[in-house]
Amino acid sequence: MRIDLNGEVIRTQARTLADLLTEQGFDAPCVATALNGDFIARSMRDATRLNDGMKVEVLSPMQGG
Repeated sequence: MRIDLNGEVIRTQARTLADLLTEQGFDAPCVATALNGDFIARSMRDATRLNDGMKVEVLSPMQGG
């Protein structure tokens, strides 16, 4: 399936948001996620199914000052 991940269209075999994070090498406990503009809590990632054409945002915390 094809999805938009952080503004880039990719092909994935992942069926859930949790699977996608693992597949793409994200440190799942340290990122925030949104699906089609809606925040997805960490506890819901295993149950959040992906469909072709969805838009996924993965954000990492930034430090600085």
